[in-house]
Amino acid sequence: MIKTVVKIEGMMCGMCEAHMNDAIRNNFTVKKVTSSHSKCETEIISENELDEAKLRETVEKTGYQFLGITTEPYEKKGFSLFGKK
Repeated sequence: MIKTVVKIEGMMCGMCEAHMNDAIRNNFTVKKVTSSHSKCETEIISENELDEAKLRETVEKTGYQFLGITTEPYEKKGFSLFGKK
């Protein structure tokens, strides 16, 4: 799993966040996507690394400015009743 964080300028409210989330879901196969206008970013969890050029195009087609991207491996945090030894 890969965590991709896209820095985006122009989102002003919750509707902007929803618009960006929908655009990502419609153009990529993702496990989870969340956007924050206050942090100016969209966080995407996916099985594979996303195409940066297509991601930039998707963001800019929605009317927002693509500022940058970071990726890192992602491990789902599980819940356990037992502590690690």
